[in-house]
Amino acid sequence: MKHHIIVRNANASDVPHIYKLLIPFVEKKIILQRDEDNIFQHLQEFLVAECDGKIAGVVCAHIYGKNLAELRSLVVDPEYQKHGIGRLLVEGCEQWVNDLGVAKVFALTYVTGFFTKLGYRVVSKESLPHKVWTVCVHCSRFAHCDEVAVEKKMSDAPIMPMSILPIIEVDE
Repeated sequence: MKHHIIVRNANASDVPHIYKLLIPFVEKKIILQRDEDNIFQHLQEFLVAECDGKIAGVVCAHIYGKNLAELRSLVVDPEYQKHGIGRLLVEGCEQWVNDLGVAKVFALTYVTGFFTKLGYRVVSKESLPHKVWTVCVHCSRFAHCDEVAVEKKMSDAPIMPMSILPIIEVDE
């Protein structure tokens, strides 16, 4: 069975679906909690992966300045994992921040191998600017953070015109 997957900018009608998708990952303490108001406030930072009309994955790219952006809240519905959706979401964010002129993207993650396959390198958390930690202080693990920092220079990212968002069909 083939699935039609498209990565696109999130819109207001996606917010309840994004929120619902994030909840199990928040409960497992994999990502930080976001309520629907927070998602609305940062809606312009979100991309969603839609699979056969259903929101199957989401990612947020937060811009800190021309030199740095963070990938946040990257999750894929377990029903749709292992179909390349996470990769498509990351590549969509990379393209977006590259188009904005941002030089580097980083993420704090528990799945280092996923990011290294996409060209990210592990870096010291201490190498990240202090302003990055403004959200982290709300995390229960802040004092003993076990996430790994990964980063990628946008000059290392594959570049495609933004008008060509990734669309794939996946055999299941």
